[in-house]
Amino acid sequence: MMNDAPDKTLEAVTSKIAHRLIPLLVACYFVAYLDRVNLGFASTAMNHDLGFSPLVYGWGSGVFFIGYALLEAPSNYVLHRVGARFWISRIMVSWGVVSAAMALIANEGTFYLVRFLLGAAEAGFAPGLVLYFTYWIPAAQRARILALLLLALPISNVVGAPISGFVLTYADGVFGLKGWQWLFVLEGAPAILLGLVVLAFLTDRPEQAHWLSAAERQKLLETLEREDVARRGEDDEVIWTALCDARTLGLGVAYFGLVLALYGLNLWLPQMVADWGLTPIQAGFTTAIPFFWGAVAMFFWSRRSDRLGNPLRHAILAAVAAAMGLLAAAVAPSPAISIAALSLAAAGVLAALPTFWASVTMQATGTRAALTIALVNSIGNLAGFAGPYLVGWIKTATDAYVWAMVALALGPLVSILLLAALGERRVADIDGPAFAPDGRG
Repeated sequence: MMNDAPDKTLEAVTSKIAHRLIPLLVACYFVAYLDRVNLGFASTAMNHDLGFSPLVYGWGSGVFFIGYALLEAPSNYVLHRVGARFWISRIMVSWGVVSAAMALIANEGTFYLVRFLLGAAEAGFAPGLVLYFTYWIPAAQRARILALLLLALPISNVVGAPISGFVLTYADGVFGLKGWQWLFVLEGAPAILLGLVVLAFLTDRPEQAHWLSAAERQKLLETLEREDVARRGEDDEVIWTALCDARTLGLGVAYFGLVLALYGLNLWLPQMVADWGLTPIQAGFTTAIPFFWGAVAMFFWSRRSDRLGNPLRHAILAAVAAAMGLLAAAVAPSPAISIAALSLAAAGVLAALPTFWASVTMQATGTRAALTIALVNSIGNLAGFAGPYLVGWIKTATDAYVWAMVALALGPLVSILLLAALGERRVADIDGPAFAPDGRG
């Protein structure tokens, strides 16, 4: 009984932090991820207007992730050095400006160029948020807190998909712009505004959090310090070993498999649904269904992971569901069954994300954590190029999505094998006494 009070105190502090930070950062992540939603819907009209083939669209969708991956590790390193408040603000503002410029594309060359620049502008945003929460959230609460952040991903589809359908339908021709151009203009402005809010509102570290009491700050810092058992050297050796660690590379490839399925679905689902003969508004609501179930699965699965421990095992089981859903979608005999199968796939891949990242964040601290998180995310997000391009290539070759779904299912299957082989490992397993988030270690 005597150990319950500190745990309750820490839970209360974590809850207070979540109420302070999560709403703003979820809003930022929501706006950032709207690009993926908008591009998928814009493509249904943009490809026709600009004469883009499925292969051109797949290449342009994916080239975003080349700029993103190239600059991800440097961006996360800068965030760790200069602070999240300034760096996340910079990312949001520059990303918003380039995002709005998507309305100006006129041919394949400008499409590829602006998409690459957009990826470069956004580089470091998602892993930067993951790193930021390692400064604030103890490991035992991290999966469900990350899930609250990552809920912005499916919610952006649930909310954004129907809105995109309405914009395509009713904004077409307003002020001489096509509906798909309005999608990009309207996504840029909130990013710029939120970037300014981040600069004014966000707190870099718990030591600076005057909205926590002195006792709350002390309790939090003591807990985080106890978990921070790895060597914190910031020399070249730490940077080099972080970038060359075989385990980190393995985790990156495992994340590649999850992202392959995620972006293959996200950037092509609107076109798949449109092929069923639905209007843009009908397609918007239909596309939202799998991501609604993905949001539900992400929320409850992450809470189960925190309660029972072993987030890596939860990530593996979720990846199994993702692969099963994609394979079922490949042979679905009707649109209704296809949506049910895709809902299972979306639930699996989205539930895997917070549990995967909860496990990754337990494996390093300090500068090494910044680079590890960024490198895993960089490798994984190369699938953001491979997934859309792969679907476009298969669609061009076969004029169908059947084999594309089979190909996307290979991603989670590879993730399952790699994660099972790597097993659970934490910082303390390397450098000190075992630390178990569920209190059993």
